[in-house]
Amino acid sequence: MFRFRPGSRRGTAAVALAAASLMLTLGGCGVDRVTPQDARGKAGKAEGEAGTQSEAGTDDKGTGAGARRVDCAEVKCIALTFDAGPGKDTPRLLDILKEKRVPATFFLLGKKHVDRYPQVVKRIADEGHEVANHTWSHRILTDLDEAEVREELARTQTAVEKITGRKPTLMRPPQGRTDDTVSEVSKELGLAQILWSVTAKDYSTTDSALIRQRVIDQSRRDGIILLHDIYDGTVPAVPSIIDELKHRGFTFVTVPELLAPGKAEPGVVYAPESE
Repeated sequence: MFRFRPGSRRGTAAVALAAASLMLTLGGCGVDRVTPQDARGKAGKAEGEAGTQSEAGTDDKGTGAGARRVDCAEVKCIALTFDAGPGKDTPRLLDILKEKRVPATFFLLGKKHVDRYPQVVKRIADEGHEVANHTWSHRILTDLDEAEVREELARTQTAVEKITGRKPTLMRPPQGRTDDTVSEVSKELGLAQILWSVTAKDYSTTDSALIRQRVIDQSRRDGIILLHDIYDGTVPAVPSIIDELKHRGFTFVTVPELLAPGKAEPGVVYAPESE
């Protein structure tokens, strides 16, 4: 999400700006948001209505409740997401996720990331994680005109498809900043917008213990955790984050699984409820 080197003067200033921007962004804007619970409830209602018309209760595409790995209406789910990679530490992160049997959602940057680490992108997809879009060069989309927003998103769509054979269906706007123009372009490109409820602010510290504690303290059912696999303190914190949240009864899911049986609709902004 935020890209600079911790500890530098420029980085310190950027941290303050980023924190202020984050508070403003998550504090409220004019774009309506859908919670995971609402997404599931809407789809569940539709499934129920369909069930009254068909004894089967599921459609012929296998998208009924039986097609889901977990039912987050019944299970205490949380989604682990990583922004702004892949980077040099992403292979180690993938090793950890494989060992812990945890799926994640990766919002990838195009420039100097997807184009630099194509084999890592392929591995992310091959190992069952959700590959998503975090723009090409991390420009703030609400500062751009429609054509520029389209360029930022479309370039990464194309780059990911070339590597994995599939275009992402999810995107995360840098700093969580979105508006009607961003939503319209996202809809055009088939991208739902995904925000978050848990942030460790790992762009501002290399202290893995602090990153871990921040995540644990903020984690709630149906939450979405935001981390970055490009910062030195983050990947070392992941094993203990996973172990502690599992101990507390959480089941890790991808963002699409968190919304299921709902499906992320292009252009729509999804965000967990904030306390």
